[in-house]
Amino acid sequence: MVGLVVVAAGGLLWFKQHHAGAAPAAGTAEAKPAAGEAAGRHVTRDAKGNTVIALSPETQKNMGIQVTNPARMQITPEVKGYGRVLDPAPLAALITDLASAQAAHVASSNEFARLKTLEGQGNASARALQAAEAAALRDALAVQAAKDRLALTWGRAVADEKAASGFIQSLTSLETVLVRIDLPIGQDLKLPSGARILGSSGEAAEAEFLGLAPMVDPQMQGRGFLLRIKPNASRLSPGEAVVGYLKVPGAPVDGVVIPREAVVRTEGAGWVYVLDNAGGNSFVRTEVALGHPTEAGWFVTQGVATSDRLVVNGAQELLSIELKGAGGE
Repeated sequence: MVGLVVVAAGGLLWFKQHHAGAAPAAGTAEAKPAAGEAAGRHVTRDAKGNTVIALSPETQKNMGIQVTNPARMQITPEVKGYGRVLDPAPLAALITDLASAQAAHVASSNEFARLKTLEGQGNASARALQAAEAAALRDALAVQAAKDRLALTWGRAVADEKAASGFIQSLTSLETVLVRIDLPIGQDLKLPSGARILGSSGEAAEAEFLGLAPMVDPQMQGRGFLLRIKPNASRLSPGEAVVGYLKVPGAPVDGVVIPREAVVRTEGAGWVYVLDNAGGNSFVRTEVALGHPTEAGWFVTQGVATSDRLVVNGAQELLSIELKGAGGE
C-alpha cells in the first residue's frame, strides 16, 4: 500500500515538472516581433522628428503602393477670395420694371407729339397739351429712376448687359450665372482679368470679370467683384458658396501639381508621402499647402519638387500604418 502511494506521488511530481518546463517554451513562442514588423513594416522617426515608414518590397507589392513624380506647372498670380452665386430674380425684376417704364415713356411721348401737332392745327386745347407733356416728363423720370436702381444695385457693367440678347433668359435658365467674390477688409488689388471659381462640387470654372460690386458686403467689408460664368458647366446654383481665385497682373508663378489621390488629411492639414531613399523602402509624410486647386490636382510652390517620388496609390494605407505605430488606433 505504501509503495503504491509513493509511485503515485512520484508520477504526480513528474507530471508537474514536465508541464512547468514546457510553459516557458510557449511563452517564448508568443514573444515574437510586433505584428507590423513581422509583416515587413517598421515605423521610426528621423533626426527631424518626421515619421518614417519602412516597407519591404513584398509588402509594398501586396499593398499596391505606386509612386510618381509631380509635374511642373506654372500659373498666373492669383488672390483668393470668397463669395456666392447671385440670385438672378431681383435683377430680372429690376429689368422688367425698367422695360415697363420705357414702354410707358414711349406711349406718353407719342401722345405728347400727337397733341402738339393737333394743338398747332387748333384741334387740341393747350390744357390737354400741357397734361400730355407732364405725362411724358413723368415717364422719362421713371425710366431714369429704374436705370439708377439697376446700376446702384448691380453695377454699371451688369446694367449695360441688360440689353444683350437673351441675357436674362440665360440667367433664369442657369445657363449663365453671376458670381460675387469679396476680399477681406484691407486687402486690395488691381482689377483682375478673370477668375477661377470653385463650388461645392470642387470643379473649377473660368469666370469673366464684369466690374466692381457697387456695394460693400456687410460681413467681409472688403472690395467685391462681379463675375460671369458662361456656360455654367459646373451647374452652380443661386446662393451657393464659392471660392474665387482672382487672376491679377504679375509674373507667372512656378510650382508643381500634386495628384489629388496622393493627398491625405490629418492634424488639420494636407500631407503627402515621399519616397525617402534610393533603396525604395522608406516613406516620409510631408506637409503641403492646399491653397490652389486645379483640374489636375493641387498646385504647390513649397515642400515638394519634381524630383520627389510621391505615393499616388496607397497613401491612406500608409497613414493607417503610421497611426498604428504611434498608438493612434
